Amino acid sequence: MQSITILGATGSIGVSTLDVIARHPDRYTVYALSAHSRVDELAAQCRQFQPKVAVVGSADAADQLAALLRAMNLDTQVAWGEQALCDIASAGEVDGVMAAIVGAAGLAPTLAAARAGKKVMLANKEALVMSGQLFMDAVAASGATLLPIDSEHNAIFQCLPADYRRVPAAAGVTKILLTASGGPFLKRAVETLDTVTPAEACKHPKWVMGPKISVDSATMMNKGLEVIEAHWLFGAPAAQIEVVIHPQSVIHSMVSYADGSVIAELGNPDMRTPIANALAYPERIASGVAQLDLTQVGTLQFEKPDFKRFPCLALAYDALQAGGTAPALLNAANEVAVQAFLDERIGFRQIDRVIAGVMDALPHGPASSIEAVMAQDAAARAAAERAIAALGHPLKAANA
Repeated sequence: MQSITILGATGSIGVSTLDVIARHPDRYTVYALSAHSRVDELAAQCRQFQPKVAVVGSADAADQLAALLRAMNLDTQVAWGEQALCDIASAGEVDGVMAAIVGAAGLAPTLAAARAGKKVMLANKEALVMSGQLFMDAVAASGATLLPIDSEHNAIFQCLPADYRRVPAAAGVTKILLTASGGPFLKRAVETLDTVTPAEACKHPKWVMGPKISVDSATMMNKGLEVIEAHWLFGAPAAQIEVVIHPQSVIHSMVSYADGSVIAELGNPDMRTPIANALAYPERIASGVAQLDLTQVGTLQFEKPDFKRFPCLALAYDALQAGGTAPALLNAANEVAVQAFLDERIGFRQIDRVIAGVMDALPHGPASSIEAVMAQDAAARAAAERAIAALGHPLKAANA
């Protein structure tokens, strides 16, 4: 019986993880759940899974949750704040941690799980994007098991040899191929992207995701962050990581080998597949996902990404090449710019301009400590806010 903590339980990954866990009550128990502010949803999850601890983002949310749990006669302990997240990620009773908090807020608890030697199921990109070397050093020092949850990285993980040690040449690996759906604007005229609304950007053709990740998919920043993540997970340089647009989202990623072989992982687009793979690794369990019927798929298409259409992808490659804290600057500026777009403070095509401006304006240094990384994160957020304040929303200006 494995005891699991889920960081970000009310998000799409957290909900899918609980769905898989519920299918296997003989294998898994829930030690702790966390949510930032979705108190009602978290209370319902506590009623079903009865965790020992539930963590929220503020004292007010903790008071609300505690009242709801008392009304349900549950004895789940309630806590709040970053330290509480770190505590449930590193607790001695915990075997595995699903790290699914979106954004920089997930960095500290995910790192705490790695330092505690847990099985870390990584759905939080920022842990590797912001502090890749620090995170991988923590995994190596503690003996933690690191299992990727992103469908692309989990696919690559499944396509690599079982004894892979982050040295591509030693395993005969010549290239890692990250597939991308292309998002909702793959075929939309580039000159019309200035008028994209948040609702349009969040309407992904294949995946059901939260608003921030959906916008990242529309700009392809999500794929840029995945390139950086793949570098740290698999030890491949930028030149050996290629993004391939595959609109059907059936092939989740591929690995190319020196003998000419290309090994791919296929499946229906459902995050329960990589979640089940990580929960049961090295075994296989039912995920609730329907088996792929290739006769129904029909055609598989592939094309190269256009950096003019997707400048955020180019910015991510630039940040990876620059190294140090450059990816932390990229990530922080993107988080601020995406939120500003969702709040209708800037237009869709101003997201990449804000990020590029921050990258140009701020010097980057070595990512030598978590404090150095977070200092750069804070500086980038402040610079992004200044840049946003200086911009006018093009659609609002046109309608004024």
